Amino acid sequence: MAADFKILIHKNSDNLHLKLIGDFDRASAHEVVNALKRNCRGASRVFIHTNCLNNIHPFPQDVFHNQLTILKKRSFLLAFTGQHSGKLVPDAKEFS
Repeated sequence: MAADFKILIHKNSDNLHLKLIGDFDRASAHEVVNALKRNCRGASRVFIHTNCLNNIHPFPQDVFHNQLTILKKRSFLLAFTGQHSGKLVPDAKEFS
């Protein structure tokens, strides 16, 4: 995982918020998916906030999208927010 990467996790009612901070690499992508697996129980909406990301390495998006397909059977709405959201949002065909 990138040395400066962190995930701040916040739950309120049925919402889960993951704020991604630092550089996003392959290990960071796995860490986000693991955080989702550990914390999504009971959440109907999950927000992944990307404003605090610095560098997004090119290959983690593929790893991230492939790992997210594991979670598609869970029943929550996944929303990406922030200026880097477009770089992390999976293609609708991949996640449907």
